[in-house]
Amino acid sequence: MKKRKTKIKMRKGIYILPNLFTTGNLFCGFWSIISVFQEKYFYAAVAILLAAAFDGLDGKVARLSGATSKFGVQYDSLADLVSFGVAPAVLAFNWALRPYGRFGWLAAFIFVVCGALRLARFNVMSASGETKYFKGLPIPAAASMIALTILLYLRLIETGWIKDVVILVMIYVLAFLMVSNIRYLSLKELNLARRKPFGTFIFVILSIIVILMEPIIVLSGFVLIYVGSGPANIMLAWRKRKELKRMEALHPEEIGLQQ
Repeated sequence: MKKRKTKIKMRKGIYILPNLFTTGNLFCGFWSIISVFQEKYFYAAVAILLAAAFDGLDGKVARLSGATSKFGVQYDSLADLVSFGVAPAVLAFNWALRPYGRFGWLAAFIFVVCGALRLARFNVMSASGETKYFKGLPIPAAASMIALTILLYLRLIETGWIKDVVILVMIYVLAFLMVSNIRYLSLKELNLARRKPFGTFIFVILSIIVILMEPIIVLSGFVLIYVGSGPANIMLAWRKRKELKRMEALHPEEIGLQQ
């Protein structure tokens, strides 16, 4: 008897354009690590920011061209782990955390682990269809915060022991925010191709002008505001609940009638 061979049909090939942007992301992450070994910290930080730009473009291109795929999602996560997990951790360790010995490299390692957990959780939860908010600080934002802080020091301060403490504290805070349940606004659904109010157009133009004037300082401010927006929303919600409880204690009969 001849054995019947079962044919497994698989879709061959990958989408070229979005995966080229993902490859650009991965290249920038690798370039950042090589620059750290050469003690070119400015280029290492800039490479991380370029990787973040490529990371934003690959998803945008994939959605606009209808070229999304499971392969692209997995490839993007692997590239993100290198560019926004390993690269900023190596940069932070060599630039500021080395004097702390094992505490320094453990801090860098915790950042990598939390970044990997953040990516794994995102991949698992992405099937739910939630696109308006992220759970936890996105890893590109955490990596950009480290890169921009280093660029800010190189631009304004250049030297000083205080940079070591700032980076050490920052890397722990960012690691916690990545694996927390704090919600962050997703920028993936931002579509500037649609009609927007005229004021939005003016705001975008002014933002571009200001960024071109002082890119490091302005981008640092934008990223800092985004990183702080999650805890700030929690504080506002907590104060609102506290105020509501105080109103209930002062006027319980009015609250009961409203309900």
